[in-house]
Amino acid sequence: MKILRIYSDNPDGRHISEAVDTLRDGGVVIFPTGSLYALGCDALNHRAIERLCGIKGIDPARHPLSLVCADLSQAAEYVRIDNTAFRTLRHYLPGPFTFLLPAALRLPRIFKGRKTIGLRVPSSPIARALAEGLGHPLMCTSVALDDPDELAEPESIAMHYAAEAQLLIDGGTGSTQGTAIIDLSDSSAPEILREGPVEFEG
Repeated sequence: MKILRIYSDNPDGRHISEAVDTLRDGGVVIFPTGSLYALGCDALNHRAIERLCGIKGIDPARHPLSLVCADLSQAAEYVRIDNTAFRTLRHYLPGPFTFLLPAALRLPRIFKGRKTIGLRVPSSPIARALAEGLGHPLMCTSVALDDPDELAEPESIAMHYAAEAQLLIDGGTGSTQGTAIIDLSDSSAPEILREGPVEFEG
């Protein structure tokens, strides 16, 4: 596994381009999100998604899947956002939230048949730069380690996934807490499925 050290507040364009090339080649990249570090791949590459799901032991037909987008404009191609949902998303994103939204028609093959998709626009400029550079979303899932205290440490994450991921972006110490999960499939009645580091007030 290659490790790139990038300043989170001002990502180096050359390093972002290298990571984007890895994603385009079907590789799995570990990157900071502002909450837990995440494993990510090109959301339009079926083989890359299968590889990522294999790493985490995820059945893509049953497990909730999330997209990391650069912004709401990019997200609007893959999830349906009504006016009420848009106001909520604009208020809370970028930030440590995963919003469940109705799936749009333009979806990668592996997402077909799903009623909802998890949407993330992370607070980390690195994560958003990857989606911007790729030109479409990443599919992502949070890293998982036996010791919860090591979830924030890039070195520990790199050791754990050394044989499985192609590249890790070290953006410094992360968080040990995942995002809040908010169901916005009915935007008139948001439902908090999991609390996160930032309170959701509806």
